[in-house]
Amino acid sequence: MSDAVLEPGRGGSAPLATSTGSELSEVRDWITLLKPRVVSLVVLTGIIGLIVAPGSLHPVLAAAAMVCIGLGAGAAGAINMWYDRDIDALMRRTAKRPIPAGRIAPNGALGYGVVLAMASVAIMGLATNWVAAGVLALSIAFYVVVYTIWLKRRTPQNIVIGGAAGAFPPVIGWAAVTGDVTLVPVILFAITFFWTPPHFWALSLWAHGDYARARVPMLPVTHGARETRRQVLLYTLVLVPVTLLPCAIGFSSWIYGAAAALLGAEYLRLNWLVWKDAQDEAGRSLTNDRPARRAFKFSLLYLAVLFLALAVDRLVLA
Repeated sequence: MSDAVLEPGRGGSAPLATSTGSELSEVRDWITLLKPRVVSLVVLTGIIGLIVAPGSLHPVLAAAAMVCIGLGAGAAGAINMWYDRDIDALMRRTAKRPIPAGRIAPNGALGYGVVLAMASVAIMGLATNWVAAGVLALSIAFYVVVYTIWLKRRTPQNIVIGGAAGAFPPVIGWAAVTGDVTLVPVILFAITFFWTPPHFWALSLWAHGDYARARVPMLPVTHGARETRRQVLLYTLVLVPVTLLPCAIGFSSWIYGAAAALLGAEYLRLNWLVWKDAQDEAGRSLTNDRPARRAFKFSLLYLAVLFLALAVDRLVLA
């Protein structure tokens, strides 16, 4: 998404063309606060949770549930940007975000996030059930309070523990249909939970300079690039067997099992190359972190296709 160029028009004195451009820019900025790329993956995993759950939900209510999951995730992202505006201003990849760039006032962003969070939980409860609404509220609180406020600036385990916030959507989708949380959604939660560290640490390998400037204790900053690569590989070794659990408990067939095995083998290969990347004595990459960049891009496809394979499996067997 392109960054806005013009400040929103104020006072009504700007020419019409400039005002129109500014208003469009402002709309994009408010959308940017929701972290739409993150929300898209969150909504996808939530949809899969809804599809694979036993039972059914009226299409209108199912759509409402998905909108609530997206709004809840976006609200958490907006509050995160409000709280992190000081460190976002110090990092090259985040300095152009709407708040540090001065295009949206901090208090406005906070109010925006809080209102959307409250609305998403309330509508979820009214449209589906209060179990799903409660899990949605928990996911928002976990991301804002546990990850953003408590862990992110204090420990290199921030993304491990805080990553649980992004693992809730399939549980919410399941609960929206069934009104409960059983073993299968817990497994879907675990898949996303163990996927998050290797996904994010691959990114942090080449963005470690930003985190160092902002004094955020990401693993490459506190323990170095070599240890980060080792952790990426170790978490992938845990992740791949976890992705096979739906087959192990008889919830899915060979269709999902074959997809999980093939995707897992490729992800392991890519993260093995991350581990074996050419390095200097300090562990710094001599290839501009090309293996980590490839692994990061594949990780997004990996999770999306994995969950889609589970949905296809369930639809074929239905």
